[in-house]
Amino acid sequence: MFDKVLIANRGEIAVRIIRTCKEMGIATVAVYSELDRDALHVRLADDAYALGGEAAAESYLNTERILDVVRRSGAQAVHPGYGFFSENTDFARAITDLGVTFVGPPPEAIEIMGDKISSRVAAEKAGVSGVPGRNDVLQSGDEVIAFGDEFGWPVAIKAAYGGGGRGMRVVQSAGEAAEALESAQNEALKGFGRSECYIERYLTWPRHIEVQVLADKKGNVVWLGERDCSAQRRHQKLVEETPATLLDDKIRNAMGEAACAVAKACDYTNAGTVEFLYQDGEFFFLEMNTRLQVEHPVTEMVTGLDLVELQLKVAAGEKLPFSQKKVLGFRRGHAIELRINAEDPTAGRFVPSPGRITRFHRPDGPGVRVDAGYDQGDTVSQFYDNLVAKLIVWAPDRERARLRALRALDELEITGIATTAPAHRAILEHPDFAAGEHSTRWVEESLDMSSVTAGEQPASAEEDGAEPEPKVRRQVEVEVDGRRLNVAVYVPESALAPVAAAGRAAAPRAPRGRGGKGGGGGAVGSGSVTVPMQGTVTKVLVAVGDEVAVGQAVCVLEAMKMENNILSEKAGKVDEVRVSPGDTVSAGDVVVVIE
Repeated sequence: MFDKVLIANRGEIAVRIIRTCKEMGIATVAVYSELDRDALHVRLADDAYALGGEAAAESYLNTERILDVVRRSGAQAVHPGYGFFSENTDFARAITDLGVTFVGPPPEAIEIMGDKISSRVAAEKAGVSGVPGRNDVLQSGDEVIAFGDEFGWPVAIKAAYGGGGRGMRVVQSAGEAAEALESAQNEALKGFGRSECYIERYLTWPRHIEVQVLADKKGNVVWLGERDCSAQRRHQKLVEETPATLLDDKIRNAMGEAACAVAKACDYTNAGTVEFLYQDGEFFFLEMNTRLQVEHPVTEMVTGLDLVELQLKVAAGEKLPFSQKKVLGFRRGHAIELRINAEDPTAGRFVPSPGRITRFHRPDGPGVRVDAGYDQGDTVSQFYDNLVAKLIVWAPDRERARLRALRALDELEITGIATTAPAHRAILEHPDFAAGEHSTRWVEESLDMSSVTAGEQPASAEEDGAEPEPKVRRQVEVEVDGRRLNVAVYVPESALAPVAAAGRAAAPRAPRGRGGKGGGGGAVGSGSVTVPMQGTVTKVLVAVGDEVAVGQAVCVLEAMKMENNILSEKAGKVDEVRVSPGDTVSAGDVVVVIE
């Protein structure tokens, strides 16, 4: 077994891996960006190394910097978590080339299954049919139109190297094709470092069911059960559960056998998830995620297994400690997971809500588990994923699990930012969900969220005193064991005041963003188009003098790795455009003025 493991990730999943490593007696190494210097995963790890930069491309997606930390730290294995480099063939090869173990499948398996196009081909060779589509990279919107005209609208554009709904666009008609493809490519590039996309038919009312597989290096492959992930919006999961309700055991077992066949077809090892779409008694291969899934805790709750521990043991060359027959005996009860994201679900809009968490009270009691990457006082940045925590419950049956989840939501308190918790309540309380009669399109097309509100979020000063004083970087000379070193320290700005008083300029306060909290909050229907959240402008869609209609997009804002259209609430002529692509804006900032 390994003595030291580096976790090439951040947030909830890094914390999750660190905790299992500690229980196994394995030392942990964290990496962090400038924004994550004081993050929870950094505080919990045995050792931590700075990557520099703020955005993911400058830090957690910087291969050379991570490889340098691997060398310097002496880590024997690297766990990629999910997202970032977890399904990156080049990164996996770079790790193994160092003589360090990559906790995941071999690079060749990632290459086949990490590319959604080649994974479709591999599944077909294994006798597992996929959703009708084309197994090549889209080059233009014309190809989207041709496919839609042939197979019918709507169609789905998907990132070939992505997952989690990012880089996916549903195209309703030919007129949307070119813009949808460009948007999907841009989001895929920013989220996964690759822009390639492919196309497939969009099923009208499917359920999203995935199967957890585990394979060792001795040729043993088992499936641990299935998860229903159908409660989604914007193709991202909100609620996951196991076992899948209203699913015939014959279909369930067929899915499990198909998942194992797909894994064997690419000589897969370690943990992975084979995803299917299920509709009208048929299931279709969707993709294989060659990593640990966000929703893995529900499988752990019903089997009693620690999937991270099993990942580490398999990576170290150990044989799976159980057979398929024994796995079926492990499963008991029902588990539900709620993804608590930093989003404002008011009226179903799900607007990103980065900011500082002023209060975080976790629910407790029988069958309740919370996996979080943040704690009270931590800041959720616009530069990273919006997942704050996962609320997982277990009970002997589905109805009791549903009621336990509602009770846990009553106890959950997160203030300072808006979260999806009110949306989870609306989902869990709805008769369709209680009956298991929902699909991947149910939340967006059938669930009435007009009355959902995130409520008022108290300001930091009102909640627990003034916000923490910003820290600034300073180079300081120190002496360690007689050796003179130059090191960087981060000190509160007030500590620099004596320096300023002595005649030297103190460091300027870090800017709080364009316009701060006082920037432009135009009223509904006003001519001032404001942004509802902090983010980066990726596109400006109008120019001075253009005529715009109510509801027309005037710019595109990227926040928390998602693109968001900023819409005009008034018809008229554009009088002023105050932003350009690349600008960072804060909530309430005016981006366009309409006469």
